[in-house]
Amino acid sequence: MTKEVDTIMEQMEKDEIVFVRLQFVDINGKPQNVSLPPSTDMEDLFTNGTLFDGSSIDGFVEINESDLILKPDISTYSRLPWRPDDSAVCRFICDIYNTDGKPFAGDPRSQLKKQLGEIGKKGLKYNIGPEPEFFIVNMNENGNPLPYDNATYFDMEPTDKGPDFRREITFNLQKLGFEVEASHHEVGPGQNEIAFKFDDALKTADAVVTFKNAIKAIVANMAAFDEMDYRVTFMPKPFFGENGSGMHCHQSLFKDGENLFSDDNTETGLSQEALYFIGGLLEHAPALTAVTNPIVNSYKRLVPGYEAPVYRAYGLKNRSALVRVPAARGKATRIEYRAPDPACNPYLAFSAMLAAGMDGINNKIDPGDPTEVNIYKLTPEEREESGIKVLPASLWEAYHSLEEDPIIMNSLGDHISQKFLESKYSEWDDYRVQVFGYEHNRYLDV
Repeated sequence: MTKEVDTIMEQMEKDEIVFVRLQFVDINGKPQNVSLPPSTDMEDLFTNGTLFDGSSIDGFVEINESDLILKPDISTYSRLPWRPDDSAVCRFICDIYNTDGKPFAGDPRSQLKKQLGEIGKKGLKYNIGPEPEFFIVNMNENGNPLPYDNATYFDMEPTDKGPDFRREITFNLQKLGFEVEASHHEVGPGQNEIAFKFDDALKTADAVVTFKNAIKAIVANMAAFDEMDYRVTFMPKPFFGENGSGMHCHQSLFKDGENLFSDDNTETGLSQEALYFIGGLLEHAPALTAVTNPIVNSYKRLVPGYEAPVYRAYGLKNRSALVRVPAARGKATRIEYRAPDPACNPYLAFSAMLAAGMDGINNKIDPGDPTEVNIYKLTPEEREESGIKVLPASLWEAYHSLEEDPIIMNSLGDHISQKFLESKYSEWDDYRVQVFGYEHNRYLDV
């Protein structure tokens, strides 16, 4: 038994762990897990993993090649604080392997690790800090969701009804190892944000999955106690006429402990690498959007007028641009890519954004001058004159852009890119044949 395994098993005994959850995500980023009983041989599990049926998981394998192996990443051990003490549960995030011992090409986590390994050969570290927003809704007697309050940005009690929720969520997240930096009410009614500290991309992707799962579980437990039907949704645009939920991603590259995006000798404080990275994000933005905004509902958020970024430009402190450079400099210098929403698979989204930015650096893609005007107020003619293009307006446009972008396709790998596209084809076909209340109201009497 290795020292690392011995240490974890001692911690599990100290935490009085009864059940072990092995967690992973499917191609869409949906958490999956299997629970193992107290009799499990943990040393064998850490060494050899456990078999599972991969044919039942979206985007994995066919029934004739169903056997895959879950192997826990020991460093991801967490006791789940919302589970009862008398049946304590811990969780490990797993990597997935084929039965021959090789990493499974359809595992989103393994794909991100592969991308990070490539830049690691150059001594680079990719840090990312996401800001996932979410709504708390109350289901009415007809089963329809309603915002649980009518507060707006930074409101206080009693208008903001969320302090108790956010406090309980924060306590539980801290027990899970999160460094929570701030929590507050967002712009939309019932909309909230809890910001946590950035880290390297793999740890952060793990954290996003844990964050989403934990918040849903915590709020559901609180609702059950109050006999209310409160739920958390990461749906990008749950309510017509209100702001949607984004997941702005702050990104930086480090080498030998130094931030490659920082340069005190330039007027903006940005290095040439930072500008090229921005250039890559803007160049590949149409294809990126299919990955960072992966569902039909994502494009109900990406429309002008609701603070969502739709224009392919960058600016210093300019929130109307797709890419923003916050004011902090030195080691805190970072690039904020504002399009992603919390419906995305973070492993795939981070892989794709990294590939886009690195292509910008490798091929010296110039992003041009920053845009410092409110782009929302420009006329179409003024935007065209400035060379400002728009993001895809639908999932259909986005996945066609992905098909035509080999850099972003390669960032997902052959298996995932093809399975992902098949999933998006199916989703779009299912959506486009639906008939909605809007159409009845507008056309029934025509």
